[in-house]
Amino acid sequence: GGARARAAGTMSRPAPAPAFLLGSVPLLACCWSAAAGVEVFFQENFDTLWEQRWVHSTWHGENGPAGRFEWSAGEWYANESAQKGLRTASDMHYHSISARLPQPFSSRGRDLVVQFSVKHESQDFTFCAGGYVKLLPSSFDQATFGGETPYRLMFGPDICSYDVARIHVGLSWRGANLLRDTEIPLRYEDKDGYTHLYTLVVRPDNSYAVFLDLKERASGSLHDHWSFPNKTIDDAADRKPEDWVEAQRIDDPTERKPADWVDQPRIRDPEAARPAEWDEEEDGTWEAPIIDNPKYVGAWIPMRVPNPAYKGEWAPRQLENPEYVEEVYAVDDVGGVGFELWTVHHGSVFDNVLICDSLDHAKAVGGKLLHLFAGERQVRRAWAEANGKPFHDITALGRPEQDEDEEDLPRDEL
Repeated sequence: GGARARAAGTMSRPAPAPAFLLGSVPLLACCWSAAAGVEVFFQENFDTLWEQRWVHSTWHGENGPAGRFEWSAGEWYANESAQKGLRTASDMHYHSISARLPQPFSSRGRDLVVQFSVKHESQDFTFCAGGYVKLLPSSFDQATFGGETPYRLMFGPDICSYDVARIHVGLSWRGANLLRDTEIPLRYEDKDGYTHLYTLVVRPDNSYAVFLDLKERASGSLHDHWSFPNKTIDDAADRKPEDWVEAQRIDDPTERKPADWVDQPRIRDPEAARPAEWDEEEDGTWEAPIIDNPKYVGAWIPMRVPNPAYKGEWAPRQLENPEYVEEVYAVDDVGGVGFELWTVHHGSVFDNVLICDSLDHAKAVGGKLLHLFAGERQVRRAWAEANGKPFHDITALGRPEQDEDEEDLPRDEL
């Protein structure tokens, strides 16, 4: 208890000045220690010594070299000393940086919780930047950490203009990176430019949950939502019998078209007469013009009835899949944490990284952070007014009812 109560590798900034009020919103110091029985594998709040722990990469991607993060709370903030973090400093650049854990760990036999905050300060309708954190194997090279570096887990938001707005959860499985089969969408009001808290828990029962600002956005079974090997596979030697009937309904074999049913839509005009001046030697054989058939009642279609020979949809015999593994939750040999991003727009601030084995602890930490972040709205308004910037608070304005196809359109295009 006592040994685990002091978080392994806990990195907390010194407590800021005593709490003060911004309007009616109290701003509190964000320092705490893990409760007894909780193991914190890594915690980073980016204090003045952060550069002793984090290493910028020299990696070059296909679009150029990685830019450098700066230590900043951004252009506006509720509490500058408490909200300084890693801020992307350049447009149209990669940003790649990492830190080693005090010692590698495995989540086998316990929960894995990953939590961090990000403020996309330049967020507008054209904003485009990644915002995810990666857990890395102990063998990774910090100097060359980049897009091609294998990772154990990737988690966080990915936003680009109107087309992309999702929360990524990527899991490494036998050398392959598996993304969730269906995306976890970010809502219109999630893209408001304020600091948001992202939390992921992966449990030993092979379940998971994703939270945004401590509100659940997705949960379920890892097997159901990622393409891990299925429990069974098709028997390649099994073949559908030639007499297998898959048609559920057929034409009623007892039904006959009525004798007086007219299904010819056009006919020769029976009332037309050959013109007196028509000369067949010169004009050819005369034919009456084609007209709509006044007796036409439509194509005759027999009634459809259940097929008595129907056997169901054929499926091959199932065999046990030798590649199937029941326990897919464990993330082994985690030795580092990093941000590896492509940013079209700069100004994203990453902070409050927490990796531990207790969702309750993460929620306790997160609750205090959300209390701090609540002061941003008033500060942002004051900053915008002081700098002659437009202020659009989409969360406060609310969102009109609209179709799903309009999910990510800006308000002035709805």
